[in-house]
Amino acid sequence: MSQPVEIRLFTAQNKAAWLPLWKAYQDFYKTSIADNVTDLSWQRLLDANEPMNGALAIIDDKIAGFVHYIRHRSTWSTGGYCYLQDLYVNPDVRGKGLGRALIEHVYQAAAEADCSRVYWLTHETNTDAMVLYDRVADKSGFIQYRKML
Repeated sequence: MSQPVEIRLFTAQNKAAWLPLWKAYQDFYKTSIADNVTDLSWQRLLDANEPMNGALAIIDDKIAGFVHYIRHRSTWSTGGYCYLQDLYVNPDVRGKGLGRALIEHVYQAAAEADCSRVYWLTHETNTDAMVLYDRVADKSGFIQYRKML
């Protein structure tokens, strides 16, 4: 029987275990992030002076998922907001509660940082993940627009 899911904040020693999951996440979204951006993001995720954080999901003593989240100010609230930017769980262990545990970790961290909202985006084709998201959050009704610079 599987052990319960454990959530741990990133440490410098986790990079080697995180990196293959980070690459798999990029593959899922059919994108490639330059190594220098990945290295800088990793440094920021570990820097206590940055508003970025990350956590790992561990099951059966193996790192099997991660979440990245970013706190920021809002003009709509005295507290901040928390953007859950990236969430990934190894396909071999999906359905075991890791995604939910990672989201709940972000909810707790955001509440402790006096954030009034946690939000995220997903691609419209990510229907498997949306089954979970529909259980743990509300759809905002907003549509994202962007211009790459």
